[in-house]
Amino acid sequence: MRKERILIIDDDPDIRDVLDLSLSEHYTIFAAGNGRDGLEMVKAKNPDLIITDYNMPVMNGPEFCRQLRRDILLRHLPVIMLTGKGETKDMVTGIESGADDYLVKPFEPETLLARIRMILKRTIRSLDANPLTHLPGNTSIMEEFQARIDAGKPFAVGYADLDKFKVYNDKYGFERGDDVIRSLARILIDAAQQFCGTEAFVGHIGGDDFVFICADNKADAISQNIIDAFDKLSPGFYNDEDRVAGFIMGVDRQGNTIKANLVCVSIGIVSNVNQKITHVAQIGELGAELKKFAKSVGKSNFQRDQRKK
Repeated sequence: MRKERILIIDDDPDIRDVLDLSLSEHYTIFAAGNGRDGLEMVKAKNPDLIITDYNMPVMNGPEFCRQLRRDILLRHLPVIMLTGKGETKDMVTGIESGADDYLVKPFEPETLLARIRMILKRTIRSLDANPLTHLPGNTSIMEEFQARIDAGKPFAVGYADLDKFKVYNDKYGFERGDDVIRSLARILIDAAQQFCGTEAFVGHIGGDDFVFICADNKADAISQNIIDAFDKLSPGFYNDEDRVAGFIMGVDRQGNTIKANLVCVSIGIVSNVNQKITHVAQIGELGAELKKFAKSVGKSNFQRDQRKK
């Protein structure tokens, strides 16, 4: 497993040694003695996180942060700023210059480790989040799958997407289509939290494809809640004429002219109760198969894998 890479920027070699000793067991460490050299090392070493001192010769911590944030390819990198001063103005200057977090020296190594873990996790999720719904994306989804497998407890994964959505997008446009996707995202979140609280996870694969992860014994109730809520909203996505007709004419992905019913939601449920799930790819394969079957029904529905292996 790849170790995250951390760049330490500090003009004090003793501080660099202490940080190296504290962090090298968990991370790959690089070091520079000032902000200017730090900027060069960022480009050469591609770190995942930067720890920089506030006061340094040549280029100090705040100026380093300002230079970093001007580079569109580097501005996402998280920065923790260290200083020997506990003055509020230094903290404010550091944060305003672009630092993500701030620690006053001396500090406990465990405190720094906890901050690093928190910031790296938050950064990954931020970069991974879907820009439309702000839900966790594919990297976070795969990590959550693996975490549930490793925990060894009963769980279920619901794969949800919209039927007849391409025809809707073609007629009503992408802005209206985005509203439908956001509505489904909100319904998924509300249903998952209603039945499982903070134990639930909802992710956005992309487009109109979503997943939710929950306790196995809650999956059916969550799915039915999603279906009921979406079917109640669905007519409101259409103009009066199409809503009364109950369909719109359009072209499918194969170029065939079709009469498309109102947008509905299909859900395929994968569970580790009746079969052993050992890797994340297995979840995706089963989910795609079940969702395909659910979509063939022609109305909002969910299908659960009942096979025992």
